[in-house]
Amino acid sequence: MNKPYGVLSQFTPEAGSRWECLSDLVPIPRVYAAGRLDADSEGLLVLTDHGRLQKQLTDPKFGHWRVYWVQVEGSPNTDQLQKLEAGVIIQGKITKPARVRCLKEGNAPTVAEREPAIRVRKSIPTTWLEIKLKEGRNRQVRRMTAAVGLPTLRLIRHRIELPNGEPPLSIEGLNPGQWRQLSSKEAIRLMSLFKNPVADPRG
Repeated sequence: MNKPYGVLSQFTPEAGSRWECLSDLVPIPRVYAAGRLDADSEGLLVLTDHGRLQKQLTDPKFGHWRVYWVQVEGSPNTDQLQKLEAGVIIQGKITKPARVRCLKEGNAPTVAEREPAIRVRKSIPTTWLEIKLKEGRNRQVRRMTAAVGLPTLRLIRHRIELPNGEPPLSIEGLNPGQWRQLSSKEAIRLMSLFKNPVADPRG
């Protein structure tokens, strides 16, 4: 699923919340998000009823690179990018090494307009970064960019990379709010992540 802005990564609404939830968009019972995105973040969610797969995709010990497109306020310099890659301290703990690169003119992502649109200050440029992480702490990307003086304006999880050179799971071809069933090849690739695959009793 390509989760849009303003939607919680859960199927049950929160009392008093202004956000929508996944049940407003996905009419499939008994599935859950394998990994979360904050309501103000967008992009790839894998929805599954397979408990082992959910753990495999979200537990940092399995080390899948999660790839984010991040629109930040300002023009990053080499020092800021190196700090993001080496690790910065957020909530009293240093982040694990990341992979970071600027997506400059001609290489910037083509994405749908967000509703509502991001705030833009005419006097300050914005820049798209690609940030790859193997961990997913609470609001980690936003805290990381803020720590080096680059406030995040928009955050999109573009893909999850799989081991052994397998094609990644990505939001390519999905507009915000759209979802699709995994292809049989994608399902086989995901099940091959298990060293000793076991049939899930729920199918």
